[in-house]
Amino acid sequence: MLNATTTVIQNLQLQSEKVRKRLVEIIYASKSGHIGGSLSSVEIETALYFHFMNIDPKNPQKDDRDRFILSKGHSVEALYSVLAAAGFIDDALLNTYGKFNSMLAGHPIKKIPGIELNSGALGHGLSVGVGLSIAAKRDKKGYKTYVLMGDGEQGEGSIYEAAMSASHYKLDNLVAIIDRNQLQISGSTEDVMSLEPMRERWESFGWEVFDMEGNDMEDIINTFANINYNNSKPKLIIAHTTKGCGITFMEKVAKWHHGIPNEEQYKEAIAEIEERINNLRG
Repeated sequence: MLNATTTVIQNLQLQSEKVRKRLVEIIYASKSGHIGGSLSSVEIETALYFHFMNIDPKNPQKDDRDRFILSKGHSVEALYSVLAAAGFIDDALLNTYGKFNSMLAGHPIKKIPGIELNSGALGHGLSVGVGLSIAAKRDKKGYKTYVLMGDGEQGEGSIYEAAMSASHYKLDNLVAIIDRNQLQISGSTEDVMSLEPMRERWESFGWEVFDMEGNDMEDIINTFANINYNNSKPKLIIAHTTKGCGITFMEKVAKWHHGIPNEEQYKEAIAEIEERINNLRG
């Protein structure tokens, strides 16, 4: 069992809070975006881009790079903020989000360095991830593919076709992550379309399943660090997260799926994040 050091965890926590602040800034400035699901996925994306994935911002198309697909593409603000922090795009470009003629659309598009798939039509990301993983196997390449899905997205049937294919082709180089914040645009996932028992369903498809606290950086690091990529099983991580994580008045409130803070709420949110940033630095 591998365990992350305290320094690594604290540095990644600090980076995730910087990302969290930046995504709030661009959503507030643009008066558009999906803030709740972006906030719930910040720590996961930060850990992947800053600690686990084999990537190079100076060579974003390098052949052996690990692939990341944001299947829940409506939560793109977190990904844009991570890409800027990691050096794939200029931070100043974030300020154009939501503006006329901006490169940054409301869903991921491949013309942005570091983005592998035009996503956002829910249910397709895992299928593409399966294709990339099969290609890696057949080309004898060592790269891994990570696919981040929403839990509301689990109502799409194409996901389960992909799940069967991944098991059939023994894609142990594929990691799917479900952002299990339990809320979607129209309310609780269990009220809209019950997803439980989630673990048993994916295990029945032949996947190796992990439960992870998706806003706890230590648990994220330890979960990914201890994955066995040589056991012929695709991986599914159920990341238990909080919708609107890191902004108290937004947490676990369905309306913040795509709510836009007013000036007072924005100032309150930024102050809460900055307090954590200062504590982590101190």
